[in-house]
Amino acid sequence: MVFDFATPVERRHPSGNWPSQKWHRYGDEVLPLWVADMDFVSPPAVIEALRARVDHGVYGYGLVPDSLRETLCAWSSAHYGWTIAPEWQHWLPGVVPALHLASLALTEPGDGVLTVTPIYPPFLKVAEHTGRLPQQAAMREPSSPGERWRLDLEALEAAITPRTRLLLWCHPHNPTGRVWRHEELAGLAELVERHDLHVVSDELHCDLLLEAGACHEPLAAAFPALAARTITLWAPSKTFNLAGLTAACAVIPDSRLRQRFAAAAKGMMPDGNVLGLVAAEAAYARGEPWRQALLEVLRGHRQMLTERVALWPGVGMAPPQSTYLAWLDLRQAGLGESPQRVLLEGAGVALSDGADFGWPGFVRLNFGTTATQLEAALSRLDHVLEA
Repeated sequence: MVFDFATPVERRHPSGNWPSQKWHRYGDEVLPLWVADMDFVSPPAVIEALRARVDHGVYGYGLVPDSLRETLCAWSSAHYGWTIAPEWQHWLPGVVPALHLASLALTEPGDGVLTVTPIYPPFLKVAEHTGRLPQQAAMREPSSPGERWRLDLEALEAAITPRTRLLLWCHPHNPTGRVWRHEELAGLAELVERHDLHVVSDELHCDLLLEAGACHEPLAAAFPALAARTITLWAPSKTFNLAGLTAACAVIPDSRLRQRFAAAAKGMMPDGNVLGLVAAEAAYARGEPWRQALLEVLRGHRQMLTERVALWPGVGMAPPQSTYLAWLDLRQAGLGESPQRVLLEGAGVALSDGADFGWPGFVRLNFGTTATQLEAALSRLDHVLEA
């Protein structure tokens, strides 16, 4: 089946009144490559399923269908070799709410919530929003071209205190695009067990691996001893471009942990989005051909970006192993303290500011758009960065 990832979709001035965070945050003169929202039409199977559900005409309170639970079990087994049970699943409207619920469920006010930076901004707000103590450890950045960002276990352990109770983990990593190796995860698992921490493993981008031979290991599957202390977060939102339909799943093998999480959600979360649940099932059940085609497009875009970055003096990038996001180091590019603002004002390209991820001087670029739109944005960046 042939899918169209080349034709730009009008999102700023569509025929209907459909505001978009990505396309309406800035003026018409700006090309947005910031928030993690692709510009591709979602899989035909999802659109067909949504049309059928909309035609029913009644959108009252729904339930998570057994067929969706079984479909996610099949996806997990087929793609990751992890046998999960339907009752392990707690569906809710989004991964970011799940991060906050986990903090409320698994920690007390004043407890430490630890994360590894750079990290996408909601991670850095969880402790503040839930009255906990924010704790951070920095990754080890590449020391030379061709190297990758690495987990610094020594820095992570140094950040742990007697008050630390929860680790928020991103796997694969946003924004660097790292796919963690088993050896790195083993070191993390040992540290978590020794310090008696709970873990929320955000595995939102696990279906978007860009390098041949790359393999995603769900943390709770790779280290069964961690299953009793781990909440795994999955969603079709990034893989199939369904973020606006707000459907995500917390996979929680341990029954007591699952009960604590469910208790924290009562009164805090609305019932499931009936359209989001339909879309999720269709995506996982029939979206695989579309996903495979998407991956080829993203690999081509990553290559286009890698070649362009090589022409920009003072700009560094470790090509992402996963996601459609690139983490650019602009600290030596001569753009001052706020390169994101310089590129916005000078090139008319909106990128995500690294300061929001805990690392000023960097920007995150979303290459999940059409080749035409990506090339237009890169050409604009040329005028600033090549100079």
